[in-house]
Amino acid sequence: MKTKSIFVCQNCGSERPKWEGQCRDCGAWNSLVEETVSKAPKGARSWSVGPSDELATVGNGVLALDSEVEVKQSERWSTGMKELNRVLGGGLVRGSYILLGGDPGIGKSTLLMQMAAQLAREDHRVLYVSGEESVEQTAMRAQRLGVRTPQVKVASDSRLTNILDLVSRENPDVLIVDSIQTIYLDEIASAPGTVSQVRECAGRLMATAKSQGVAVFLVGHITKDGSIAGPKTLEHMVDTVLSFEGDANYQYRLLRAQKNRFGPTNELGVFQMSGQGLEEVENPSEMFLAERGDSLIGSTVFAAIEGSRPLLCEVQALTSGTYMATPRRTALGIDSNRVQLLAAVLDKHLDRDFSRNDVFVNVVGGLRLSEPAADLAIAAAMLSTLSGEPLSANTALFGEIGLTGEVRAVTFAAERVREAEKLGFQTMILPKNCERSLRTQSTKINLRFIRHIKELMR
Repeated sequence: MKTKSIFVCQNCGSERPKWEGQCRDCGAWNSLVEETVSKAPKGARSWSVGPSDELATVGNGVLALDSEVEVKQSERWSTGMKELNRVLGGGLVRGSYILLGGDPGIGKSTLLMQMAAQLAREDHRVLYVSGEESVEQTAMRAQRLGVRTPQVKVASDSRLTNILDLVSRENPDVLIVDSIQTIYLDEIASAPGTVSQVRECAGRLMATAKSQGVAVFLVGHITKDGSIAGPKTLEHMVDTVLSFEGDANYQYRLLRAQKNRFGPTNELGVFQMSGQGLEEVENPSEMFLAERGDSLIGSTVFAAIEGSRPLLCEVQALTSGTYMATPRRTALGIDSNRVQLLAAVLDKHLDRDFSRNDVFVNVVGGLRLSEPAADLAIAAAMLSTLSGEPLSANTALFGEIGLTGEVRAVTFAAERVREAEKLGFQTMILPKNCERSLRTQSTKINLRFIRHIKELMR
């Protein structure tokens, strides 16, 4: 086989024939690394998931859209963990290809080992291959978690050809590779974790998943900015991208689906780390509101939606006078630009004095909010801390605020109201335009509809 040297950007995966100080595609400096690649022989089909060349004919696999299509229901296996089933879209699909990323020590390996134990109880064979730990280390960790079953087998290997041989010999239903950045192919001269190695190894594992019907889990390292290390192609290859989040200062872990071909995206699963491993949290709203204090100045409750799950969380705000020309805007759990926007809107339409105050906003429990429906709860918390007046403990809010001060409708209003009613809240402040979607819903909560931010001051 012919070999040649190219320079590959480790940030975006672009290739150059010679070294350059800055990647012209992504702008990263000193990211081009020399890699030796081998030209595959003609006819090689290492990534193929379709029929072989000998069987391929003109028109094979082509379907006209006016013909009858037989829809096959995907076979799903329960992982034995309700929160994981929720995030996967109802269970694990046979032949699916899943990427799990997260910070070091967050519990990725623990989650997958506990899932393997639950799958073994349903008589599914699981092969756990670690490229970072020895067999003894993996086995000891599994036994500490109480995983003692012949249906789960562990191995330690970083060479992809050996892993594929193990799959052919053991014939597992589920393959777990921990992690993809440690796996390598002999015919690629670059080091494990480089763009070429990750791309080629992931491609061959994808072919294994689709051709043999093995559900494959890949554990992925993340970079310092929170993205999964390696080429972006990796996230396009897989069926599902899961992100395992959490703060070292909190015992709670959040599992999110950033991409899912078999279910909804942005679905959320909540776990709690304990001495026996990860435990599922069935009612996250109670968890996030459990330690809400008696002093409610600057504290509000926001009715959020994570995927399809309604969730109540506490939003806190604090203002402090400053003599600096530019006051600080600090936010934890939400975008700080959103806080600046809301401060400007409140100054303009309610004649507040946020321009002379530092503003600090925090979402309690380590939760991260991205939906604009949190605007009303954040604004209420900011007004409360500036005026020193507490908001009622039994009131929840949601709604988006525009630059002209109007309160805009958001989606899933009925689900948010039901979640608040279930936890005993008596009042809900929400946009007036959500009234139409709630006409058919009977509720005991006092719904207070507002059109403009000025009505919030009542």
